[in-house]
Amino acid sequence: MVATSNNVVVGFGEALWDMLPDGKKIGGAPANFAYHVGQWGLNSSAVSAIGPDKLGEEIVATFEDKKLNFLLEEVDYPTGTVIVTLDDNGSPNYDIKEGVAWDNIPSTPRMMELAANTRAISFGSLAQRSAISRATLYNFLDAIPKDGNRYIVFDVNLRQNFYNKEILEESFQRCNVAKINDEELIVVSRMFGYPGIDLQDKCWLISGKYNLDILILTCGINGSYIFSRGQTSFLPTPQVEVVDTVGAGDSFSAVFMASILNGCSIPQAHQNAVTVSAYVCTQAGAMPPIPPEVRDRVAMNS
Repeated sequence: MVATSNNVVVGFGEALWDMLPDGKKIGGAPANFAYHVGQWGLNSSAVSAIGPDKLGEEIVATFEDKKLNFLLEEVDYPTGTVIVTLDDNGSPNYDIKEGVAWDNIPSTPRMMELAANTRAISFGSLAQRSAISRATLYNFLDAIPKDGNRYIVFDVNLRQNFYNKEILEESFQRCNVAKINDEELIVVSRMFGYPGIDLQDKCWLISGKYNLDILILTCGINGSYIFSRGQTSFLPTPQVEVVDTVGAGDSFSAVFMASILNGCSIPQAHQNAVTVSAYVCTQAGAMPPIPPEVRDRVAMNS
């Protein structure tokens, strides 16, 4: 199912299987983002590549079952997998297989057509580990209309050693919204040369240097911040019984952006994101459906 409206919200990059201790779950941050955006009435689409194999067929079937629109190009590489282990706190550790389909996302006419109809896009650093997918991403970003009414979200999402300073700088330059967690912020700050200041000052430095409209900082159990043009929103993290945190950050950025696109104020969008991501932590896997009792606590316009 390829999204067809002129207001599509895209998650671009890795679509894969997380091989969890209790079995495989569909995953990949961009696909997680697109799924959670789509839960709130917006036309979303996951853009990636799959292999000519059973795992690729299962990704298509799973996206269709979850009613997630997608543009999945088939390439002659195996469908991506990640071996996920959980520590005692339920936090994931990843072994991300290389040389897979989403490392080889081709630039195609139908992809450029989708870009021309994209209202918002989220992309990360991981899918840029390959020159092929990185070039396709930049082509896609270049094809999005420059009318001042689009959201380009860079979800930093550092994984293993699959990033470098050049990719991070290019990504910050291309986005107007960035999302980063506290551990990633420390790594990025050291790489960029300003390690000796507190987290909020680091965020303001990044926001100012790259002229960001919004910077999202998540700090696990220590809460989350939204920095936006001289204003800061902070909310504590709700105490919940954590099953795993896989996909929680993706749901946070997705619900925040869905709220903004639906007309919410930044404080309300922040509250919505916190509410949903806390629920996702109580569920196994990255794409649980959001039940009515959680939906009732989310206001999608303000």
